[in-house]
Amino acid sequence: MMTNGCRPNVVAYTCMVDVLCRNTLFNQAYRLIEKMSTEGCPPNTVTFNTFIKGLCSNGKVDSALKVLDEMGRFGCLPNTTSYNELLYGLFKVNRYREAFGLVREINNKEMELNLVTYNTILHGLCHAGLPEKAMQLVGKMLIGGANPDAITYNLVIYAYCKLGRIETAIEFSERIGASKNWHPDIITYTSLLWGLCNWKGLDEAVVYLHKMISEGIWPNTATWNVLVRCFFNTLGHMGPIYIVDDIIGNGRELGTPEDGNSFYGQPEDDSSTNIPSLSDMGYVNMSLAVLAQMFKRGCSPNVHTFSSLIKGCFREGSLHEAVYLWNQMVHEGIKPNIVVYSTLIHGLCSNGNMDEALSVYYQMEKNGCSPNVAIYSTLIDGFAKAGNLFGASETWNNMMTNGCRPNVVAYTCMVDVLCRNTLFNQAYRLIEKMSTEGCPPNTVTFNTFIKGLCSNGKVDSALKVLDEMGRFGCLPNTTSYNELLYGLFKVNRYREAFGLVREINNKEMELNLVTYNTILHGLCHAGLPEKAMQLVGKMLIGGANPDAITYNLVIYAYCKLGRIETAIEFSERIGASKNWHPDIITYTSLLWGLCNWKGLDEAVVYLHKMISEGIWPNTATWNVLVRCFFNTLGHMGPIYIVDDIIGNG
Repeated sequence: MMTNGCRPNVVAYTCMVDVLCRNTLFNQAYRLIEKMSTEGCPPNTVTFNTFIKGLCSNGKVDSALKVLDEMGRFGCLPNTTSYNELLYGLFKVNRYREAFGLVREINNKEMELNLVTYNTILHGLCHAGLPEKAMQLVGKMLIGGANPDAITYNLVIYAYCKLGRIETAIEFSERIGASKNWHPDIITYTSLLWGLCNWKGLDEAVVYLHKMISEGIWPNTATWNVLVRCFFNTLGHMGPIYIVDDIIGNGRELGTPEDGNSFYGQPEDDSSTNIPSLSDMGYVNMSLAVLAQMFKRGCSPNVHTFSSLIKGCFREGSLHEAVYLWNQMVHEGIKPNIVVYSTLIHGLCSNGNMDEALSVYYQMEKNGCSPNVAIYSTLIDGFAKAGNLFGASETWNNMMTNGCRPNVVAYTCMVDVLCRNTLFNQAYRLIEKMSTEGCPPNTVTFNTFIKGLCSNGKVDSALKVLDEMGRFGCLPNTTSYNELLYGLFKVNRYREAFGLVREINNKEMELNLVTYNTILHGLCHAGLPEKAMQLVGKMLIGGANPDAITYNLVIYAYCKLGRIETAIEFSERIGASKNWHPDIITYTSLLWGLCNWKGLDEAVVYLHKMISEGIWPNTATWNVLVRCFFNTLGHMGPIYIVDDIIGNG
């Protein structure tokens, strides 16, 4: 836009502020707002509301409050929306006192409260466990002429249910339903069923389930999940089958609506059965049992059921069950749609079964179902991960031949393929081609390219690509810097890596766990475990939660320096104080350290400790032990390990 001499207006600037906020680049967003005035296009209230919303959505409420105070300097006055966003932000971080103070400020200014304001305050009151105050506010709304909506009533009902006051919740829903032009909907019933399941028990929940169905309201996915958990907790793994028996026994067809308020389960409705909710919850075996029960009762599942079940099987790593379901669907004469094909191809590609994925792709074409760009992208990505340049190129050519226009995902997958085959010049030319083809690269495209370069030690090229992103209208994000840090540490360019860390801090970018672990890896690799420990402390103070990788990096760094006692003390202290337990990687590092710095006897003691805690050596552990036993006891050493372990059962 700027290159073409098109001057941005306040709408364009506001959209750019929104983009920056969504990428947590708040300093840049504020500088852009300041720039608007100097460019003769001052920000308006909508611009500031966009900025305030971005800050509040990311928990930066104090900054948002400062922005509210600064609006006057730019000639803007806050409106109801400004306060709505701030209220949402304060309630989100549980700062109730300040939120209610802001409500008083709104009242003192005699500003017009809209329905969003009322519902935001109601949400805060309910979240704080104050349903009586919420009720008073509903009364005030009615007296003041404001019309509560379904959200209003459902918030109060859910608050009562959360506190276990089920009778009050039911009485309130029935009273409002009788006196107002509002009827309990699927959200109302789901809240009440949740409350009954949690506070009263299965019998009362079933009674209310029948009441709901008799009023023409059928369970949606959320309702089904509530019921499945309740039936499962009460009746064990057969519970969900009893639901099917109960509903089919009442002449009903299981169904999930597209719209929670629609009457569904009718023959003309093409929505899927409720079984998918089970597989969504991870109960694939339970779903298969329900499916078998439906076949037994002559209730035929539809294509949506099979699609969700196949997806659930892949999610749980049950490849054979997914393929079995596919064959069962074909056997039943159910015609696959593009969603089923896409699900199956994605699952097969994710598991590295590229030949089977291609077979499904050819079958899809044979059956007259044209693959879309998502399916082509999935295949290209699968070939990329398999390192198969020929397969990816052939798929790309098929896509172009069939008139399917690649999108940014397809291009990015192809960039990945080229990088994995070290064809970096071709990858860069493809990125340049994207802009001329009307499909400009995004930050993910550049991150893929940067990752490919860094993985192959071409860090200088990666740094140049980072600088070039702006030319394509892209901004680097945390992932961009993570890849560069990894690349710099990999080639031992510590000074530049730590300089990049300072640059990230100066830009006030949000560091994620990957960033911290990448920096930790660099510190440990450089033999600086104390600095690594300081960073872990900074993570804890800053609210970032270290994971197993974090702790194992520090432990390995201590072991590498021969500070075994410190490593063991650290693992035991963290294991006792945090929701983390030493794993096989921890023990392998400690055994490696003991073998190299202490000797065989202490390593054997720790080996027994590891096994007693139910952690069995893996290949890496075994290699460490074999070397240690061999170096100490000669060629008979590994046999002693086997004797020792078998002797201990």
